Amino acid sequence: MSIIAMHRFAATLTLAAVASLASLAAQAQSPAPAAAGSAAATPRIDQRQANQERRIDQGVASGQLTRRETRRLEAQQGRIDRVEDRARADGKVTAGERAHITRMQNRASANIAGQKHDAQRRPRAASAPAAAR
Repeated sequence: MSIIAMHRFAATLTLAAVASLASLAAQAQSPAPAAAGSAAATPRIDQRQANQERRIDQGVASGQLTRRETRRLEAQQGRIDRVEDRARADGKVTAGERAHITRMQNRASANIAGQKHDAQRRPRAASAPAAAR
């Protein structure tokens, strides 16, 4: 290969590298769909889920929820999470999907309140027996 051919080859490689870097830089500067406030972002739904999970945890800590009630309420929260994940999967959460999730959350909220305030209580741990004298 002659010196002129090597210089042309090097120049071509340099131009290709510069074009690739420019393309990557342009992609990096364009906002990601979910981060740009698209319909796939669901901060209200996420915050409400966190609040409901906190209410369940508080009910467990206070003894207002039995193990069975807790298991059922947590399973219900898991189903809501899965529906939300499926809604987000295509990159857009439609108004209908949001309404469906909101209805599920309303039902779950009512179930949490009902279970926390029913007559069932988690039995407290027995106190330690008095030491033998």
